[in-house]
Amino acid sequence: MSSLSVPPPKCLQKTFVAPRRHMFGPGPSNVPPRILAAGAEPIIGHMHPEMLEIMSDIKSGIQYAFQTQNNMTIAVSGTGHTAMECAIFNAVEPGEGVLTAVNGIWGERAAEMAERIGARVNSIVTTAGGYFTSEEIDQALAKHKPVLFFLTHGESSTGVVHPLDGIGDICHKHNCLFLVDCVASMGGAPLYMDKQGIDILYSGSQKVLNAPPGTAPISFSERACQKVFNRKTKPVSFFLDMTWLANYWGCDGKPTRIYHHTAPVSAFYSLRESLAILAEQGLENSWQRHKEVAQYFHEGLEKMGLKLFVKDKNARLPTVTTIVAPPGYDWKEITSYIMKNHNLEISGGLGPSVGQVLRVGLMGGNSSKASVDMVLEALRDALRYCHKSKV
Repeated sequence: MSSLSVPPPKCLQKTFVAPRRHMFGPGPSNVPPRILAAGAEPIIGHMHPEMLEIMSDIKSGIQYAFQTQNNMTIAVSGTGHTAMECAIFNAVEPGEGVLTAVNGIWGERAAEMAERIGARVNSIVTTAGGYFTSEEIDQALAKHKPVLFFLTHGESSTGVVHPLDGIGDICHKHNCLFLVDCVASMGGAPLYMDKQGIDILYSGSQKVLNAPPGTAPISFSERACQKVFNRKTKPVSFFLDMTWLANYWGCDGKPTRIYHHTAPVSAFYSLRESLAILAEQGLENSWQRHKEVAQYFHEGLEKMGLKLFVKDKNARLPTVTTIVAPPGYDWKEITSYIMKNHNLEISGGLGPSVGQVLRVGLMGGNSSKASVDMVLEALRDALRYCHKSKV
């Protein structure tokens, strides 16, 4: 008689087969065969010489994607949220001031993370679909005197790509670090970490890079490193402590790397391959393709009579488009109908845009006119067959 009180789960005795779908929501995006194949390569040890070489390749790929020469450039083992916490937890100590720019959900999340570690958090807030002027940012920094200013470059909840030029200089005038979230914009919209004076920049693997979720590029400027490595207190997280991670990634100049955690080996294979594809395509070519495909999509939507949520054309994020939810329709019925009948994912709003928009992400390999045509046809079909209120 068995001593086990919990039997083997019957659900695990069935073979699981993942459905194939067109992943045209705000992320994750479809993973192309080449990246899937890389992730299926044999496992090696996370401290083997070959793995350290892969990590070095990843570092070079991130430096290219971010347009930075920062030595302190790594990929965090985790999603974009992990990199967001890595940035805040390392750059801010309890009692220090943080200013977040809130024009969507990610500024809200950054504020909550900073509050949880005891920072004094203030926010500047604008309406969903809007962005901040340099003057507004300058005035807020002068008023609150934070050590860190957070801004989202590609706000995927509202579909805004925020202007960055000049903001780094404003932050440095106020002796403040400039932290930027580029999870939804890296590789899809122009971004120059060094030229734009960004001190900490992070992204994710699952959007334009088309890699599986679970790794998050991040880079720290020399100015940021001076703050991070001269703390009075240890960061609240051991797992995200850059003193350890810098050594683990070979960024601290020490001859020996010390074990910190078991890296997601297969995920690093995939991330390296995705960065290789971006390098082969060329960053500027990727930016241009995303811009042209987004314009083609926007024109198609307007011809259908649909309205774009972001009114300023120059502020529309090329990777994630926000469409004003069609009046009289239930947005949930539209997204469900499209999933069921077209095997295609688009999503509703997130955070401040909930109930107001439909969101369509065309990122990396999904950024093509063929993908646009597919989405437009699905939307036409949904608007024909979904219930429209007469009220």
